[in-house]
Amino acid sequence: MILNRIWIGMFLIAFVVVASKMIFWQDIAVMKNMIDSLSSAAKVGFEISLYLTGAMCLWLGIMRIGENGGAMKALTKAVSPLFSRLFPEIPKGHPAIGSIMMNFSANMLGLDNAATPLGLKAMTELQELNEDKEKASNAQIMFLVLNTSGLTIIPVSIFALRHQANSPTEVFLPILISTFIASLAGLIFVSIRQKINLFNRVVLGYIGTLSLFIGILLYYVVKHPEHGEAVSVIVGGGLMFGIILVFMLMAMKKKVNVYESFIEGAKGGFTVAIKIIPYLIAMLCAIAVFRASGALDGLLDGVRWLVISLGVTVTEWVDALPVAFMKPLSGSGARGAFVDVMKTFGEGSLQERIAATMQGSTETTFYVLAVYFGSVGIKNVRYAATAGLFADFVGIIAAIIVSYIFFG
Repeated sequence: MILNRIWIGMFLIAFVVVASKMIFWQDIAVMKNMIDSLSSAAKVGFEISLYLTGAMCLWLGIMRIGENGGAMKALTKAVSPLFSRLFPEIPKGHPAIGSIMMNFSANMLGLDNAATPLGLKAMTELQELNEDKEKASNAQIMFLVLNTSGLTIIPVSIFALRHQANSPTEVFLPILISTFIASLAGLIFVSIRQKINLFNRVVLGYIGTLSLFIGILLYYVVKHPEHGEAVSVIVGGGLMFGIILVFMLMAMKKKVNVYESFIEGAKGGFTVAIKIIPYLIAMLCAIAVFRASGALDGLLDGVRWLVISLGVTVTEWVDALPVAFMKPLSGSGARGAFVDVMKTFGEGSLQERIAATMQGSTETTFYVLAVYFGSVGIKNVRYAATAGLFADFVGIIAAIIVSYIFFG
C-alpha cells in the first residue's frame, strides 16, 4: 500500500512540476524530456535484467554448492552458543532455535528464496511459545529486528547489478562492515529494552572478535587512505574467493556433485532474474519521470543546501539518498533507485559505490515486519518497528562513512 502511494505520487508530483515549468517558465522541452525518459528507463531496465540473469545464475549456483555442502548447517552450529543467549525465553532444544539459525544462515549466504520460508517457520514456532497471541513476544521482536538489520555475508544481487564495474565485488567489504554495524545497533537497542546482558563472556567473544576484525581494517584504511580501494578489492575479493573454495571443499567432502549443484542453483538464478524485471522497470520508470521533471533534483538540492549550511562539505552521499529512502519500504524499489543512481553517475563513481553500500547495509524493514508478523496474526508489534528503523538509520550512516573511508 505504501509503495503504491509512493509510485503514484512520483508521477503526480512530476506532472505538477512539469505543468508549472510549462506555464510559468515556458519550458516546453521538459515534457518531451519526461516522456523520452520513460522509454529510456524501460530499455535500461531490460538491458540490466539481461546482465542480471547471468550474474544471478553464477552466484546462486555457487550458493547452492554451499547449501548442498552443508554451509548453512555449519553456520547454524557455529552461532548456536550466541543465539541461545540472545533468546533466553526459548527453551533449550526447542525447534524454533534451529529455524531461527537456519533463517539467519540463509540470509547471510544471500539465499533469499530459502530464507523467507525458514523465517515464516521460525515465527510460527515462536508463536507457539507466545502467551499473548496478538502481541509480539520478546523473542519474536529480537528475531525480526536482527532479520531487518540485514546481516549478509554475500550480497548476490548487488554484485549482479554492478556487472559492468571494473570490480563488481569491490563493495563487498564496505557492505559487510556497514551491515554488521546495523545489526549490532539493532541488537543493542533490543537488548536494552529486554534487559539482555551483552557483557556475557560468550556474547562478547562473538561480537568482540568481529568488531576487532572490522576495527583493524578501518584503522588501517583511515591511516592509509590511499590503500582504501585496494584493501576493499584484495581483502574483499580474497574473502569472497575463499568462501567459494570452502563451499566446494565442503561439498566434495560430502561427496556432493559440485557441477550438478551449480547447475541446479543457476536454474533458480534465471527464474529470480525474470521475476525481478517488472518490478525493476516499474520503479525505474517512476524515478526517471520524477528526475526528468526536476522534482528529484530539487529535493536533493534542498537536502544538499541544508547539509552545507550545517557545515558539511562532502555531499556526494546526498545523490544516493533515494536508495536510503526506499530500502525500508521495498527491496524492488530500492533496487530501482540504485540502478537510477548507477545510470546517472556511472558505475564506479563515488555516488554509485555509496548507493551500493546503502543497498546492502539494511533490509526492507516494513515488508519484513508486515509479512512475518502478519503470518501469525500479531497486531501489536510493540517497539519492533522503532528498533528496525533505528538499525536502518545506523546502517545508512555507517554506509556513508565507510564508503568515504574506502573510496573517498
